[in-house]
Amino acid sequence: MAGSESGNEIQRKVFNDPIHGHVELHPLLVKIIDTPQFQRLRNIKQLGGGYFVYPGACHNRFEHSIGVAHLAGELAKALKSRQPELNITDRDILCVQIAGLCHDLGHGPFSHLFDGMFIPETCKGQKRWKHEDASIEMFDHLVESNNLTEVMRMKPYSLDENDEIFIKEMIKPVENASAQAEWPYKGRRRDKSFLYEIVSNKRNGIDVDKFDYFARDCHHLGIQNNFDHWRFIKLARVCEAQGEKQICSRDEEKKPVKRSCSSDNDEKPVKQICSRDKEVGNLYNMFHTRNYLHRRAYQHRVNDSIQIMIKDAFMKADDHIKIRGSNGKMFKLSEAKNNMEAYSKLTDHLFEHILYSDTEDLKEAREILQRIVSRKLYKFVGEALEEEEEEKKRKKKSVKKEQQDAKDTWKKELTEALKAKISPDDFEVVFATFDYGMKNEDPLAETYFYKKEDVTKAYPINKSQVPRYRPERFSENVIRVYWKNIDETNLETAKDKFRGWCRSNRFQELRDLDDEGQNQGQN
Repeated sequence: MAGSESGNEIQRKVFNDPIHGHVELHPLLVKIIDTPQFQRLRNIKQLGGGYFVYPGACHNRFEHSIGVAHLAGELAKALKSRQPELNITDRDILCVQIAGLCHDLGHGPFSHLFDGMFIPETCKGQKRWKHEDASIEMFDHLVESNNLTEVMRMKPYSLDENDEIFIKEMIKPVENASAQAEWPYKGRRRDKSFLYEIVSNKRNGIDVDKFDYFARDCHHLGIQNNFDHWRFIKLARVCEAQGEKQICSRDEEKKPVKRSCSSDNDEKPVKQICSRDKEVGNLYNMFHTRNYLHRRAYQHRVNDSIQIMIKDAFMKADDHIKIRGSNGKMFKLSEAKNNMEAYSKLTDHLFEHILYSDTEDLKEAREILQRIVSRKLYKFVGEALEEEEEEKKRKKKSVKKEQQDAKDTWKKELTEALKAKISPDDFEVVFATFDYGMKNEDPLAETYFYKKEDVTKAYPINKSQVPRYRPERFSENVIRVYWKNIDETNLETAKDKFRGWCRSNRFQELRDLDDEGQNQGQN
C-alpha cells in the first residue's frame, strides 16, 4: 500500500479470520498488532457479560479490530479503484486501516460495561468519559512505548505527524463535522471529508465498525444477519452534497431543514459516501439488525442482570485493588483510565482476580461474583414501556440526570410499597433504549443516494418512498427492575407492587414472560 507509491513492494501477512476468510494486512498493521497494548484486546470480551448468557459469545475485541481494519481497507480501496478522481492515496488507505485497527484500544474490562456502567457510577460529577478517549491515549502510548514513531516515518511507510493526527481524528470524529462553518479537522482537508465516514460515521452510523460487529456477533450468537456489507462496499460511491444541503424532514408538513456546510456561504460541496437508490432496503436491514441485536443479546434482560452484578462487584472492589502506573504511581480501578500504563493492565482477568481472592476487603465483591458462577442471579421483577409523551417530557431535560433522579425515586417508592425491612439498594432500575442508532431519528434521513442514470448527483430519500421498511417508532425506552437481595421472600410481592407502580406512573407494563433465560445458555 503506502510502499507502492515509492516503488517498493510490501510483503503483507495473512490472517485466517472466521468471518472474512483470509485477510491480508499491511506490515505496519502487524507491527501494531505485535505490541502488548494491542494484544491486551485478546482478553476483553466483545459482548461483555453476554458470554454468561450465550455460550458462543466468546469472541474478543482483538479479532473485531482486525476485521474492522480489513473492511476499512477494502472500502477505501474500492472507492479508489472506482473513482480515481478522488485522489485517494495509498497513505490515506493505510491511515484508514490503522484507525480501524486501533479504534477499540481504549476498551476496559467487559467492553461497554466499563465505560457505560462502572465509570459513570464511580465518577459521578466528572466529565463524561468514553472508551474512544482512551483509544486515542492508548494509541499514543502504544506508538511511544514501542518506538514506532521512527518506524512510521521511514520508507516504505512514510507517515508524518499529520497522518497520526488524521488517524486519531478518525478514531473519534467530530459530531456534525460537515455542518460546521470551519472545517474541524487537521489531518485531511474538506475535499477528503468522506474518509472520515469509513471507520466511525457520525453522520448516519453506516460504517465498517458496524459491518464487522454485526457479522461477527451474529456468527457467535447464532443469530441471522440480514445485512450484506459486501454489497454495500460494491455499490458505494462518493458524491457531492452542496454546502447548503437539504435534509428530508421527518414531518412532511414541515419545511426541509438546511444546514450550512460552508465557511464562506458559497455552497462548497461536501463529499459523502453514498449508496444506490435501490439499496434502501439493504440499509434498513442493517439498522433492523442493530435493533434486533440489542433486543436479543446486548440488552437481553438476563445479560443486564449479570452485567449489573459485575458492575456492583467492581464498585465494591474499587477502593481495594491498586494498579501500578507510570513512575510507580498506584491507581484505583476507576482511576486507571487516567494513566495508560495502569490502564493497559486492566482486562477481563479482573473478574477472576476478585473471584479467587481470599482477602477480607474483597469479600463483598467476591460474593457477588460467586453468585454469578453459581447462577444465583439478580432476579427480574418486571419491565415497562415508557409512554411516548412521558419520554418526550423527560428528554427535554438533562437525560442522564433525569434518569438517575428517576431511578432513585422509583427505588424508594418500590421499597416503601413493600413495607418490609429492605433498602432501596435492594432494587436496580435500568433504562434499556432500543433504537436505530440515531436516537428517535431515521438514520436514512442523513443518508444520500445516487441513481444509475447519474452517479455524480446525491439526493436524500423521501420517507413516503419506503413505507414498508420504516418502523412506526425509531426509539423506545424500556424500564427494567431487578431484585438484588439473595432472600427472595419478598420477590413475588415486589412483582405485584411493580404492576401497581406502573399504573400509577403511566407506564405500560410489558408481557411478563416466564423465567425464560434464567438458566445458562437460554435466551
